[in-house]
Amino acid sequence: MIALSLAEIASVVGGQTHDIPDPSVQVHGPVVIDSRQVADGSLFAAFVGERVDGHDYADQAVRAGAVAVLAQRPVGVPAIVVEDVQRALGALARHVVRLLGATLVGLTGSAGKTSTKDLIAQVLRRKAPTVFTPGSLNNEIGLPLTALTATAETRFLVLEMGARGIGHISYLTDLTPPRIGLVLNVGSAHIGEFGGREQIAQAKGELVEALPPASEGGTAILNADDPLVRAMASRTKAKVLLFGESGEADVRAENVRLTDSGQPAFMLHTPSGASEVTMRLYGEHHVSNALAAAAVAHELGMSATEIATALSEAGSLSRWRMEVTERPDGVTIVNDAYNANPESMRAALRALAAMGKGRRTWAVLGKMAELGDEALAEHDAVGRLAVRLNVGKLVAVGGREASWLQLGAYNEGSWGEESVHVSDAQAAVDLLRSELRPGDVVLVKASRSVGLESVAQALLDAEGEVAAR
Repeated sequence: MIALSLAEIASVVGGQTHDIPDPSVQVHGPVVIDSRQVADGSLFAAFVGERVDGHDYADQAVRAGAVAVLAQRPVGVPAIVVEDVQRALGALARHVVRLLGATLVGLTGSAGKTSTKDLIAQVLRRKAPTVFTPGSLNNEIGLPLTALTATAETRFLVLEMGARGIGHISYLTDLTPPRIGLVLNVGSAHIGEFGGREQIAQAKGELVEALPPASEGGTAILNADDPLVRAMASRTKAKVLLFGESGEADVRAENVRLTDSGQPAFMLHTPSGASEVTMRLYGEHHVSNALAAAAVAHELGMSATEIATALSEAGSLSRWRMEVTERPDGVTIVNDAYNANPESMRAALRALAAMGKGRRTWAVLGKMAELGDEALAEHDAVGRLAVRLNVGKLVAVGGREASWLQLGAYNEGSWGEESVHVSDAQAAVDLLRSELRPGDVVLVKASRSVGLESVAQALLDAEGEVAAR
């Protein structure tokens, strides 16, 4: 973080100092909300959670090196006391961002946000120091914490922005006003909470509404292949740059294909030139993510060759997103268990089919959460798609939604042992341990609440237990 004195911070957040002998002392370390992450010079923000009250760890944080605590009550150690720690954290982030000379890039979408953010960061940091959202910390707490890690040397700040309702992204853009805004897609994620795709589009489009006009450098980067996203061009005064496979896209892909290992390759076209890309990531859905990243990089002055090289060398920075591991016995585990929605389920199944040519494939799938009235139809459709893609074995894990997955597969023509419904993750592990053969490819995917990453980990831990047959 940019070094600020406790007196400056108190003024910015509208707080009162307590038990601070010298208000000129500076916070120069990270701002953290977990006392175990405190480093020398930190500011510890004490949040009151459902199970844990951060105020109870104030003394521990100061003993570990925190300069002070951002708190809602005096805690007996140096503290800045405010009415609302979350809003104070946001105000501090807003102040620090205004002091930076960095270009802010905000991105949102129903699917692919984290993977795209990781790609953008890997491309831009070849050009200049870049700070970006770790993992999926994209809410009203994670976003300001990320912004506060920026320093005077930071030139690009890439911030993922999530939303669960109208107004959420407006709140985030008020804290960290972006110059470049990227909208990836409007899909089914959280559709049960929003009430429909049009409402999701309304919420996601708040990002482009927050951009400065084109005369001040504002740029909206929109998916030309998604009609609901493309229509957002009418909601911004910023310059509009389109990406996608459409011939009308400013940054587009041609000759898209998958390698024998399931990795996408394509010819990247930008207004400054063209260059071939072969990615290290798995699945054709990463083409759109790569094009979005390329559009951001182009807008920031990188050549097509520089962008293509960076995309071809970029890896996965966040866990459990098409994380591919091959066991010594030749079984390949694809852990994509961080989250799931209908779009990402379809993409993962197509990637499995591409990776599994000539090999036996397994799709270990759980429920997709927050689909509202569309839940039955969407789970049924995913089960049917698994059959159409000739996935060898479908293992549906969990309760009612999993049974809909299995029923969809059955109704599409899967019977006998081609699809099975099991009660929980352990039952899936037991089944797989008994039936996996060397060379099999196993995809594990569900919404985060299901916790199917435990299945992938158990299979990796058991690599020595599978005998060659």
